[in-house]
Amino acid sequence: MNENLAALIPEIALLGAAVIGLLAGSWLPRRRQWLVAVLAAAACVTGLAATAVTMTTDREQTVFAAAFAVDTATDIGRLIVLAALLLIIGMSVETVRGHKREAEYWVLLLMTGAGTLALIGANDLLMLFAAYLLASVPAYTLAGFAKDAPGTEAALKYYLMGALLGITMLAGTALLYSAGHATHYSDLAQTLPSAPYGLVAVGLVGVLAGLLFKVGAVPAHFWVPDVTDGAPAPVAAYVTTLPKVGALIAGYRLLHQAMADSDVNWPLLLAILAAVTMTLGNLAAFFQTSVKRLLAYSTISQVGYLLMALAVTTRSDTAQRSLLLYLAAYAATNLGAFAVVTALPRARTLTDYRGLARRRPGLAAVLVVCLLGLVGTPPTGVFLGKLEIFSATIDGDYTWLAVLAVANTVASLFYYLRWLGPLFLTTDTAPSDTHAGAGRWPAVTAHLAAALSLALGIAGQAVLTVAEGPLLS
Repeated sequence: MNENLAALIPEIALLGAAVIGLLAGSWLPRRRQWLVAVLAAAACVTGLAATAVTMTTDREQTVFAAAFAVDTATDIGRLIVLAALLLIIGMSVETVRGHKREAEYWVLLLMTGAGTLALIGANDLLMLFAAYLLASVPAYTLAGFAKDAPGTEAALKYYLMGALLGITMLAGTALLYSAGHATHYSDLAQTLPSAPYGLVAVGLVGVLAGLLFKVGAVPAHFWVPDVTDGAPAPVAAYVTTLPKVGALIAGYRLLHQAMADSDVNWPLLLAILAAVTMTLGNLAAFFQTSVKRLLAYSTISQVGYLLMALAVTTRSDTAQRSLLLYLAAYAATNLGAFAVVTALPRARTLTDYRGLARRRPGLAAVLVVCLLGLVGTPPTGVFLGKLEIFSATIDGDYTWLAVLAVANTVASLFYYLRWLGPLFLTTDTAPSDTHAGAGRWPAVTAHLAAALSLALGIAGQAVLTVAEGPLLS
């Protein structure tokens, strides 16, 4: 058994910082609680450095009875999650500064981030479910962190949906174990093809139900708009970004490693779910007036595009690299949009952004880059990510799905322009404090995220080259 703890430095760094932060937060005075935020950022930087070293030394391996795989998908997933956590920390500073539970906020963020990293490398069904719980339970608490009526409702809906689909996922795990007599993916790959078809099909649907909840895909999407609208803006940024990274890479690994030779027609199931998810997300976003709810339905539509890569997991050689590039680009672009929302806490509706280009030209520019980036406009990273995923989908013989995705992309331009249009209109009726900033940290984070989105579009080929490595079993 390979028990190399050095292979888990990013995960250990986050969990270690969470424990130390919880203890330190119990003794630090309220005015010194920001030190826990510094500790959280240091843990993320440590994880990024360790991942960079792993990638340069090319030490792909499985650890602890092969329950966790450290390979190309794990390394790039770690980079995305840790960089996104740094951005979320940056946009959260002004929101939780001086709060009586400030240290708890950073600890919960670290724990759910560690759960997301565990999802990325999970190579065993039991490891997958344990990671699901670690990523979910702290997030429920974060959703209700403000302890107001919308936050409490958001946390309750988030928890109830997560508990229901978590139980469904556990039942699916039990069924797959009974069918394949194993929980490790490589063992399941050998035993599931000869197992009873119905047992495997129902078990797989159960496991996928939990992952679909994490990503916010149809039919497990009902929580997304309410949680996004009711939670604090940095938490909304988290729940619409990081869980998708962890669950989509986890789903890709499960399908690629354990279900490749199964008779269950899961590619068609995922193709249908992708089509319904992207279409429903776009249609629901058309006439939203709340900026947070618009971004919530936007993220549902983006999940639909991302699920296309999972539908062709074993049908296209470019599925993995397209998924990883799109995840990186989406994370940066979505966080940039939410950072602007965080920087302007009094601007809650589309009309509140009227005249922003004149009053806050920097934030207006970031919003233009990020919203057009979510459409898939060059030279942003999402454009290249969509191009790669559409190509992989066609290569996987789902041309109809790629055509539908192109139509949805064009249609999505409508509601993004409904937000962008008012930026350049002059007004004398908007309250003078509507565009008042929440502090410099969210604005700095917004600019960094927008720059990263552009950088991924310009240097996307380098990411695609790195993302072509094999998965370990």
